[in-house]
Amino acid sequence: MPYNTAPDGAQTFYKDWGSGRPVVFSHGWPLTADAWDVEMKMVADHGFRGIAHDRRGHGRSSQTWDGNDMDTYVADLASLIENLDLRDVVLVGHSTGGGEVVRYAARAANGRVSKIFTAGAVPPVMIKSDSNPEGLPREAFDEIRAGVLKDRSQFYQDLSGPFYGANREGSQISQGARDDFWRQGMTVGLAAAYDCVKAFSETDFTEDLKAIDVPMVIAQGDDDQIVPIADAARKAIKLVKHAELKIYPGAPHGIGGPYQEALDKDILAFIS
Repeated sequence: MPYNTAPDGAQTFYKDWGSGRPVVFSHGWPLTADAWDVEMKMVADHGFRGIAHDRRGHGRSSQTWDGNDMDTYVADLASLIENLDLRDVVLVGHSTGGGEVVRYAARAANGRVSKIFTAGAVPPVMIKSDSNPEGLPREAFDEIRAGVLKDRSQFYQDLSGPFYGANREGSQISQGARDDFWRQGMTVGLAAAYDCVKAFSETDFTEDLKAIDVPMVIAQGDDDQIVPIADAARKAIKLVKHAELKIYPGAPHGIGGPYQEALDKDILAFIS
């Protein structure tokens, strides 16, 4: 299995499928590169090179005690892209991964990025504050941390419901998809799962979004129960110079079912 060595020596697992223009995928919490397998195969089948990594602490990557923060995640991504010497890169990020690719493009890309596509991304900032009164209260994220510490196996099983909208009438998400969410989550180290909650909820990406100067699609379901659309995509679109907003009626946070089919068509159209 291929691994990249991060600046601090951490080993980052990655998948590298196909050949052609690189499309780099960044996953959400508490997932792994496996969350992008369908999209990876899709882009590879259409003449692109799909690359997806397990964020440090997740999946097959090193479970480091330190570095479970957004700036280190970005440094890891930068190291991977630079060591593979990828150029004319299309970035695709979901949820926490959306924040990761936005900050990378704004601060570390050095001209390597040509397009960005985010889905259900956490930017601009999730947590409620005086400057972000519409955000979610800190107590909501404290509950996530408490769930991870108390019984993360059951917590991930329960979380898969609102994550994929399985708690909505008419949901077409399968039990298998929910089980795979649990499977991936259970590969995440406890320290990484816990610390990443602060990374995705408290990191402010406002200035990063303002700095984006390449074409970008900001996509989100309007029934996202994890990252509220009013505090995410609808705010982010106002900050990026060259962005298009795509809203998927009734779609959840997790990429699956009919939402995945529609999203994948849009991703492929954008990168083509």
